[in-house]
Amino acid sequence: MKILAIGNSFSLDATRYLHQIARADGEDMEVANLYVSGCPLERHFRNMLADNREYNLCYNGMTTGFYVSMKEALLNRSWDVVTLQQASRLSVKANSYYPYINELYDYVKRCVPNAKIVIHQTWAYEQDSAKLTNAGFDDHRDMFGQIEKAYALAIEKVGADGVIPSGAMFQYLLANGFEKIHRDTYHATKGAGRYALGLLWYRLLTGQSVMENSFCDFDAEVTPEERNIIKNYVEAQKPLFA
Repeated sequence: MKILAIGNSFSLDATRYLHQIARADGEDMEVANLYVSGCPLERHFRNMLADNREYNLCYNGMTTGFYVSMKEALLNRSWDVVTLQQASRLSVKANSYYPYINELYDYVKRCVPNAKIVIHQTWAYEQDSAKLTNAGFDDHRDMFGQIEKAYALAIEKVGADGVIPSGAMFQYLLANGFEKIHRDTYHATKGAGRYALGLLWYRLLTGQSVMENSFCDFDAEVTPEERNIIKNYVEAQKPLFA
């Protein structure tokens, strides 16, 4: 399977371990991420129009240092899945998605007509963080509620092939024993946060069970208890293309 994420640091978090998780199961998977820090849909759209070589290409969870345009990346492989997402700071504002996500969706479909186009639902900021307050929220659950509504509307409007509900998973983990899932109040932790994201992407996109997946080469510690909670949650999720 070949996966291309058109995103920012949140898709970088989500794909850090994805290739390695697949490899642990003997699955042949290529994972690329078009990375610009904090990149919103509007900037992706303008990069698309201008064919800007602004994207730091990340491959199988590692930054390459090579800069490419969106078109170069899309035409470089026969991608099976391409993901789109909004920047976290704008994810609560439904009107910030348009018309950019529609235009990007159509462009991706023209470049790789056989690819599934999936929306990556991002997550809320950490409780009591300055970023949460600056975003206008006192409770992370309220922020996620707005994120969920905005993404649901976007998925409906573009007719996407599915959604990866990373934000919903983070809410579940926080409500079920995880005290820390953010590393700087907004990005995912390098251990459990990134592991949970990668496992969710793997389960939803491939349909494979995660219960016996042996990947454990984390950048930060993930306890056996954390791994068990994550695996059980992810295993219960319905694959997108079953």
